[in-house]
Amino acid sequence: MAFRKALKRTAVVGGGAVAAAFGLSQFIEYRKTQARLAHVAAEAELKVPFADELPTRQAQLAALRNTEEFDVLVVGGGATGAGCALDAVTRNLKTALVERNDFSSGTSSRSTKLIHGGVRYLQKAIMQLDYEQYMMVKEALHERANLLEIAPHLSAPLPIMLPVYKWWQLPYYWAGIKMYDLVAGIQCLKSSYVLSKTKALELFPMLKKDKLVGAIVYYDGQHNDARMNLAIALTAARYGAVVANYTEVVHLLKTKDQQTGAEKVCGARCRDVITGQEFDVKAKCVINATGPFTDALRKMDNQKTQNICQPSAGVHIVIPGYYSPDNMGLLDPATSDGRVIFFLPWEKMTIAGTTDTPTNVTAHPIPGEDDINFILREVRNYLSPDVEVRRGDVLAAWSGIRPLVTDPSSKDTQSICRNHIVSISDSGLVTIAGGKWTTYRSMAEETLDAAVKALGLSAESCKTVGLMLEGAKGWTPTLYIRLVQDYGLENEVAQHLASTYGGKAFDVAKMAQVTGQRWPIVGKRLVSEFPYIEGEVLYAIKEYACTAIDVIARRTRLGFLNVQAADEALPRIVQIMGKELDWSQERMTAELEAAKKFLYHEMGYRSRSEQLTKTSEINLDYQEVIRYKKRFHKFDKESKGFITTVDVQQVLESINVHIDENSLHEILNEVDLNKNGQVEIDEFLQLMSAVKKGQVSDSRLAILMKTAEETLDKRGPVTVDRSGGGV
Repeated sequence: MAFRKALKRTAVVGGGAVAAAFGLSQFIEYRKTQARLAHVAAEAELKVPFADELPTRQAQLAALRNTEEFDVLVVGGGATGAGCALDAVTRNLKTALVERNDFSSGTSSRSTKLIHGGVRYLQKAIMQLDYEQYMMVKEALHERANLLEIAPHLSAPLPIMLPVYKWWQLPYYWAGIKMYDLVAGIQCLKSSYVLSKTKALELFPMLKKDKLVGAIVYYDGQHNDARMNLAIALTAARYGAVVANYTEVVHLLKTKDQQTGAEKVCGARCRDVITGQEFDVKAKCVINATGPFTDALRKMDNQKTQNICQPSAGVHIVIPGYYSPDNMGLLDPATSDGRVIFFLPWEKMTIAGTTDTPTNVTAHPIPGEDDINFILREVRNYLSPDVEVRRGDVLAAWSGIRPLVTDPSSKDTQSICRNHIVSISDSGLVTIAGGKWTTYRSMAEETLDAAVKALGLSAESCKTVGLMLEGAKGWTPTLYIRLVQDYGLENEVAQHLASTYGGKAFDVAKMAQVTGQRWPIVGKRLVSEFPYIEGEVLYAIKEYACTAIDVIARRTRLGFLNVQAADEALPRIVQIMGKELDWSQERMTAELEAAKKFLYHEMGYRSRSEQLTKTSEINLDYQEVIRYKKRFHKFDKESKGFITTVDVQQVLESINVHIDENSLHEILNEVDLNKNGQVEIDEFLQLMSAVKKGQVSDSRLAILMKTAEETLDKRGPVTVDRSGGGV
């Protein structure tokens, strides 16, 4: 029905003749081509003042201080705020954006990484005859298609499998998924289809076989959320918007209307978080796009205003890539408590989530152990018993706060519609709250339309549909080949640069250092198992990265993929940034400590350390204790009851294996619970017990000692590389 209506609407404006001439499939392709041509024409009208090089952060701050008055000041640098800035500046409005932390430092970087209409929302719309939910899904599917088009390097269609374990569910789910395709109409990515049990297991071999009837596969989009948010902000800057991260609003500026005597918002007092300097930014319109912090800014305007935002926490975990196929996600439509869990390949890892629980607003949400274990339990329900889902395989975990719009008396956040509201206060503060990542652009359009109308701004029409984002121009699926050929980068590194920076990847490659090796010629990695290179740290500074956290969390995604690897990369990242930004030794030390604290609390490193503590129970049988004590005494030859780096070094040298002292110290420190520089026999037994229970995986000391024991007689090689380093 939705498709027929879309077809009918198109026919009114002349599409009917085309459809009749070419047939349905050709007509759809024709409409897409026409839309692309319209986008190109609209984009050609826009001037790009900073096409060659972005202004520095210092230049942006100077523009904030020195501009007499902006048309629009956006507060908040998440997806919605950046979208508002891009929408405003491309309407020829003098635009500024301030963000008190980094771009995408909040909810926008902590999503499920999906660009989707919301299958479950469509189900609710149909079951509850909820027209608002239906229109929200329809709008999101339109925006999904647009986002995939304007940032093809950062996004792509992803097939998602819905396994079916009861025969009656097959037609039920099939009808729902087909309706999802139908609502998308000509913007349907690919048609959904049904799989037999055999074919489903062929495509997703980790799936639980028992009672499996078949599966349904549908398509949604996936993206690199933090990089997408950054691309929107950088695109706004290219078009002339003044954007500044680490710039917070201290209070709103107001002036009295001479005719009515009423106070009107006319800007904001801002503070550079890094230097502490304060200054006023005058603006005809101030837009509140602060996500979970919406009510805090609204109360700056009016202390008596009623809250409109009820925050909900969503926890995600990252586990090794071998838990899922490279290009097939999984949807659990009904968890044990009625929630939905996604299980998706992302950046060569596997992401699982999310939870949905009421929470307090905080700038530093922490993933809870209960939520992590809930996700693991639900994952176990869908995977084969052959696949042992271990707590120790969790490489990273994070919590994001959804800014749900609700009645203040509502308590059930799961039943809240994820739609958005645009409101304008009596003093003229424009607030955009709620919504979804996918619909950021349409939310921004609606917000600017309301602001222009209410505040009498002189603006052109919206031009962001089809407007290509930072890096999209010049990107092709084979761009990485040129990077390999022209610069001598590793294939994996080149693919990563192409999919992260798009056409700007060549600028990053130019900053890559010569390795001094035969191959690769350039591109020193920050850590061996990830394709992030040192040149990206330098480029991150051009993208307004101000701290080491900005680099590990949002310019690269290392902190979200593997906290141990991020921790290892930090010293070099701080060293590079310190040299480029002329940091003092005190500043470098502070940066390192702040980044480690971020990984420990917000990215799940704390949860890893709590899996092995001084009070951990030793759950080993008698034979296992004897076997592990025997292994320990091969290193503790003097029966001291503990081993040090010297003891380990001696054993390794006897089998011709050499590890530098710093690496050995790190390996033992992972198990040294009382931090006295040595590993006691009880600490070793606690480690082996935790390994047995799956609480700890890929312990370097456990693998090293086991392999060394086996090698002492054979004199073979010992493998000590960290193969995943679960948290």
